[in-house]
Amino acid sequence: MTNRRNFLRNASLLAAGGIFAGKSSSVSAAMPGMSQSAAPTCGAPKVIGLQIYSLGRELHQDVPGGLKKIKAMGYTTLELAGYNDGKIGATPMAEFKKMCDDAGLLITSTHVNPPEREYSSKNKGKIMDFWKKAADDHAQIGVKYLIQPGQPASTRSTQEVEYVGEIFNGAGEIAKAAGLQFGYHNHAGEFAWVQPGGKEAKPNSRSFGKDAKGLEVIYDGMLKHTDPSLVFFELDVYWAVMGQADPVEYMRKYNDRIRVLHIKDRAVLGQSGMMNFEMIFNTAYYAIGKFDYFVELEGVRNMTQFEGVKGCAEYLMKAPFVK
Repeated sequence: MTNRRNFLRNASLLAAGGIFAGKSSSVSAAMPGMSQSAAPTCGAPKVIGLQIYSLGRELHQDVPGGLKKIKAMGYTTLELAGYNDGKIGATPMAEFKKMCDDAGLLITSTHVNPPEREYSSKNKGKIMDFWKKAADDHAQIGVKYLIQPGQPASTRSTQEVEYVGEIFNGAGEIAKAAGLQFGYHNHAGEFAWVQPGGKEAKPNSRSFGKDAKGLEVIYDGMLKHTDPSLVFFELDVYWAVMGQADPVEYMRKYNDRIRVLHIKDRAVLGQSGMMNFEMIFNTAYYAIGKFDYFVELEGVRNMTQFEGVKGCAEYLMKAPFVK
């Protein structure tokens, strides 16, 4: 009986498990009032994005040829990685954009980390100067989203998380002035718990003991301490699950803050049995409405990165629950 209660209590988290995969009727039942417009439309062209980090060095061995391969796979939009002082990898950004244009790919997003991981009043100016340069560089090539993908080291207490929110708001103001939107991308660590005056984050609340006060999930604190008009969130659904959080629950709760998704699996999409992408996509269409998403591939084995990225595109192109 106890095991059954535990199973039912944790069923929401099984966006991570394949146990409910393929049961779209149960998804609709869980979302009463879901409109026809929220459901995937058969026959409509799919807009599939790719985070180019997925291809690593393979892309930079032949950027023009690699971009054409990406387009031929069915991808239409890109999220950049590897920004460094006006270049993507070794390629000047304007030149990289020209190559994307020639391949028929639209750059809509980018991942950029500031040079400092510890945030303080002493280095705040340096961080903001970095964001001014990054925002200007990306505005020149028409990028829409400027996203930080790395967790600051200074997230060990609720006070530190609050200050991180202040830094994010400052970056958001800079991005907005340049015509961009500033966002934050999670990994697993943001779903750890912190407390006032804490010295380190803990993986769950039980680590603090029964008398701990003021516990807060880092990710929730980031949401609380950032201005919705300045900072949005790109939810990486795989890393949320790895942090023992439910991406479906977060999309429902923060549907006004989460605007972009990273669609990721243990390796090639749909092959691990860990991620219930049907539930994830249907929830996103229903709860968020209009959103962008990017495939990110990590850890392929016995294949090239291009082969893995192609497999991800094929999965999404065939999936009836993906618009």
